[in-house]
Amino acid sequence: DKAAGLPDLRHAEAAAAAALQRLVLAREQLDSEERRVVEAQTVNRRRLDQLQGDLVREQSLAADADGAVERLAEERERLLLAREDEDALLEAATESLVDTREAVDDLDRSLTALTEKVAADEAKRNALSRQVQEHGQRLATADQRLNAQRAQRDSLERELAASPDLAEAEALTEAAEERLEAAREAADAAEQTKLTAESHQSRLRETLQNAEGVRAKLKAEALALTELLYGRSGAGDLFPPVIDAVTVAPGFEGALAAALGDDLTAPVNDAAAVHWRTLPPYDQVAPLPEGVAPLSDKVKGPAALTRRLACLGIVPDGETGARLMARLLPGQALVSREGAAWRWDGLTITAGAPTAAAIRLRQRNRLEDIKRDLGGVEDRVDEARAVVEEAKRAAADAAEEERRHRHAMREGMTALNVARDRHARLTRETATAASRLAAVVEQLDRLEADRVEAETRLAEARAALAALPETVSAREKVAELRAELAERRTLLAERQSQIDRLSREARSRRDRLAAIEAEERSWRTRQQGAGSRVSELDERAAAARTELERLADRPAEIDAERQRLLSLISEAERTRKRAADNLAESENRLAETEKELKHAETGLSDAREARARAEAAVSVALQHAADLRERIQERLECEPEQALTLAGLSVGDDLPEQTAVESRLERLVRERENMGPVNLRAEMEANELETQVTGLQTERADLVAAIARLRHGISTLNKEARERLLASFQIVNGHFQDLFVKMFGGGRAHLELTEAEDPLEAGLEIFASPPGKKLQILTLLSGGEQALTALSLLFAVFMTNPAPICVLDEVDAPLDEANVNRFCDLVQEMAAPGRTRFLVITHHRLTMARVDRLFGVTMAEQGVSQLVSVDLRAAEALRAVG
Repeated sequence: DKAAGLPDLRHAEAAAAAALQRLVLAREQLDSEERRVVEAQTVNRRRLDQLQGDLVREQSLAADADGAVERLAEERERLLLAREDEDALLEAATESLVDTREAVDDLDRSLTALTEKVAADEAKRNALSRQVQEHGQRLATADQRLNAQRAQRDSLERELAASPDLAEAEALTEAAEERLEAAREAADAAEQTKLTAESHQSRLRETLQNAEGVRAKLKAEALALTELLYGRSGAGDLFPPVIDAVTVAPGFEGALAAALGDDLTAPVNDAAAVHWRTLPPYDQVAPLPEGVAPLSDKVKGPAALTRRLACLGIVPDGETGARLMARLLPGQALVSREGAAWRWDGLTITAGAPTAAAIRLRQRNRLEDIKRDLGGVEDRVDEARAVVEEAKRAAADAAEEERRHRHAMREGMTALNVARDRHARLTRETATAASRLAAVVEQLDRLEADRVEAETRLAEARAALAALPETVSAREKVAELRAELAERRTLLAERQSQIDRLSREARSRRDRLAAIEAEERSWRTRQQGAGSRVSELDERAAAARTELERLADRPAEIDAERQRLLSLISEAERTRKRAADNLAESENRLAETEKELKHAETGLSDAREARARAEAAVSVALQHAADLRERIQERLECEPEQALTLAGLSVGDDLPEQTAVESRLERLVRERENMGPVNLRAEMEANELETQVTGLQTERADLVAAIARLRHGISTLNKEARERLLASFQIVNGHFQDLFVKMFGGGRAHLELTEAEDPLEAGLEIFASPPGKKLQILTLLSGGEQALTALSLLFAVFMTNPAPICVLDEVDAPLDEANVNRFCDLVQEMAAPGRTRFLVITHHRLTMARVDRLFGVTMAEQGVSQLVSVDLRAAEALRAVG
C-alpha cells in the first residue's frame, strides 16, 4: 500500500522538473542569441572599416593606371621615329661584309694549300729521320744479341759435354728397384707370419677364456652352495646339524631324507637343546625283511646314527615297499631312491615330495663334485695360459720381424726415390740444355736475318732522306699569307660586329613596341577593374550599415524576454520542490518497511542454514560409521561389536594408549614387509639366466672369430692400400715434376711423404726450386710461385686420374701475363677433345681471350640481371669467312 502511490508522485515530480528544464533551456538560448548579436555588430563594424580602406586603395590604383597609359603613348612615338632609317643602314653594312668575307676566303684557301704542302714535306723528312734512327738502333741491338747468343751457345755446348752419364743413373735406379722388391717380398712374408701367429694366439686365447669361464662358473657355484649350506662366513652354526656330518651315495639323498626327515637338523653336540646322543649299538639287531638292503650301506655318518640306520632298509620300488610294510618290526622303516617311505606303524610318505633335507644332501654332494672338478680345471687353465704366453711371444717376434722388414722396405723406397730423382733430374737437365741449345741456334739464325734486313732498311731510309727538297722559302711565303689573312679577318670581324649591333638595336625596338602594347592593355584592364571594384565596395558598405541599424534594437528585446523567463523559472522551481518533498517522504516510509522485511527474511535464512548443517553432520557421522564397520570387517574379519572381544577387552575396561597401539602395529607391518614375498619363479628364472649365459658365451665366441677375420681383412686392405698409394704417388710425382718445369720454364720440384713410417699415415710436403732459386718448401715461395706450383700439382693429379669436369675459381689472379699465358697453354693442352672440360672463373683479359666460350651476367635494366654468352670460336670462324 505504501508503494502504490509512488508512481503518481514520481510522475508529478518528473513533469515539474521537465517544465523547469524547458524554461532554463529557453533562457540559455536567449543568452546565446544575445552573444551572437554582439558578435555580429563587432564583425559589421570591422567590415565597414576594411571596406573604407579598400575603397581608398582602388581609387589610388585607378589614378596610377591613367598616368601609365599616357607615358606608354609618348614612348611609342619615339620608337616609331627611330625605325625609319634602320633598313638602309643594315643593307649597306651587309654589302661591305660580303666583300670582306670573299677576300678572306681566297687568302685562306691559298694559305691552306701552301701549309699542307710544307707539312707533308716536313712529315716525310721526320718519318725518314725516325726510320734512320730506328734501323740504326735495331742494327746495334741485333749485333749485341748475336754476341750474347753466340756466348750462350758456347756455354751450353760445354755444359752438355760435361754432364754426368745417364746410363749410370739408370743402373743405380734399377738396382734400387730390385732391392726394394726383395724388401717388399720379405715384408709380405713377415706380415703373413705375423697374421698366422696372431690368429693362432687368438684361438689359444679363446681356449684359455673358455677354461677360465668354466673355472669361474664352478667357483661361483661352489661359493653359492657354500653360502647356502654354511652361511657367508663358511663357519656354519654353533651346533651344526647332523646332516652336515653325513655322507650319502649319489642318488640316495631322497631316501635318507624320507627316512629321517627333520631329525637330520638336530646336532650331535650334547650342549644343544635337541641333539643326537651316542649310544652303544644293539647286541642283537632285528633283521630287515628278506631281500631288503640296509640303508647304512649307502650312508656314512656319526656313531649317534648307528641305531637309527640299522632299522632302515632300501627297496627297489614302491610296490615292494607297500608289500613288505606289514612285516616290519617296531622301529623299522623302508625307503626307496625316489624318496618314498613306509614305517612300521603305518606312516607312508609318497615319492617325489621334495624335502629340505634331500635338497641339502644333494647340494652337499654337488659341492663335493665341484671341488673335485676344480682341480682339473685349474690345471687346464694354467696349461692354456702358458701356451697363450708362448703364442703371444711368437706373435710379438713376428711383428718385430715385420717392422724390421718394413723399415728396410722404406729405406729401399727412399733410396729408389733418390735414384729416380737423380735420374729424372739428369734427364731434365740434359733435355733442358739440349732444348735451350736448339732454341739458341734457332735464335741465332733469326738474329742474322734481322741484322741483314736492318742494314738494308737503313740504307734505303738514308737515300730517301737525301732526296727531299728544302722548305725554307715555302715557310716564308706561308708567314706572309698568314699575316695578311689576320688583317683581313680583323676587318671582317669589325664589319660583322657592326651588322650585329644594328640588328640588335632593331630587334630591341620591335620587342619594346610589342611590350608597350601589352603593358597598355594591362593598364587599361586595371582601370576598368578599379572602377568596378569601387562600385562593389560602395554597395557592400551600404549593406553593412543597414545590418548594424537592424541589430541595434535586438538587445533590448532579448532583455525583456529574459525577465519574463526568470519569473517563470522561479515558479517552476517552487512547484518541482513541492513534488520532490512529497516523493522523498513516501520513499522514506517505503525504505523503513523494506528494512523490516529484509530483517525477517534474514532470520528465516539463518534457520534454514542451521538445519542443513545439522543434517549434513548426521550424514557424515553415518558415513564414517559405515566406513569404520567396513574397515573392521576387512582388517579384522568380524563385526564392530566383536572388536573388543578380539582385542581381549571387556565393555567396561579402559582402552590402551593409542600411541603404543600404533607403534606396535607399525612394527608388526614392517616385520611382515621385511620378510618379503615368496619367489615361486626362482627355479624358472635360474633356467632363463643359464640360457642367457649360454647364448652370451656363443655370441662372444662368434665376436672373437669375427674380430680375427676383421683384423685379417684390415691388414690385407692396408697392404693393398700402401701399394696402390705408393704407385699413384710415384705417377703423380712424375707428372708434377714435368708440369713444374713446363709452368716455370725450368727449375725442379718433387713430392715427399713425411712425418710417419706408414705411407697411409704420412703427410705430404712439396719441395720446389724455381729457376734461379734454391730448393725449398712450398710455404717459403712467393704468392705467384705458390699458385703455379699448386696448379702443377692439381694438373698432375688430373693427368693421373682424369675427371670429366674441373672448376677453377680465380686461380690466375696472382699471376703475371707471362705466367697466365703458360697457364692457358696447359689448360688448352689438357682440355683436348675427349678429355677434361674446364670451367674457369676469371677477370683476367688474357684468360678470357683464350677460352672457347664466355659467360657473364649483365644488368641491362636497373634490378634486372641477364645471362650473356659469347662463342669465341664461332666468332673467329665468322670473321675468317668475312
